[in-house]
Amino acid sequence: MAAADSSRKSSRGKGLAALLAAGIVVGGGAMLDHLHKWEEGPKRQLTVYADKLAGGLPTVCMGLTRHVTKTPIVVGETWTEAKCEREERAAIVKVQRELLRCFKVEPPELIFMAATSHAWNFGVPKTCASGAMQAWNAEQWALGCRRLEFADDGHRIWSYVKTGRTLPNGKPEYRFVQGLANRRGDEHRMCMYGVIP
Repeated sequence: MAAADSSRKSSRGKGLAALLAAGIVVGGGAMLDHLHKWEEGPKRQLTVYADKLAGGLPTVCMGLTRHVTKTPIVVGETWTEAKCEREERAAIVKVQRELLRCFKVEPPELIFMAATSHAWNFGVPKTCASGAMQAWNAEQWALGCRRLEFADDGHRIWSYVKTGRTLPNGKPEYRFVQGLANRRGDEHRMCMYGVIP
């Protein structure tokens, strides 16, 4: 690799990390709006509920769970709007800091925002181990974006949940969820805007 290419990559790595070090959500209001759209619907959930799609995981506000915050989340408790906003921002920054470590080359902001949405939904470890991340780390930005929604053979991925049943071959049974497919499509589109100069 030429020295110029090496310095370009290292200087690009300072932008997102600097924002996160300052406790600023990458993507700001647009990132928050995107997550609100997919996690809350028309109204913020202030009472902690057991999320059926997540196997009964206690969830509140904009999809806050024990996986993204240290604050106890107890089914039936009611949170205030202010507590939701404070905890959401801190949790998004935490997720984004962890996620940024998985990128070998700093991505364009919109690609990072799409990856953040995916990681918020599935967890940072799964996003970091995904085919999308593998492509992004090879700077195949468009392929990585596509892999948020489709496998390389064209079938939908990341749009299924376990049913709790086991198939005759011993593997867990999954069912397709249109809402997850819609979210994957939205992430794919957002991501592609980061590819187009």
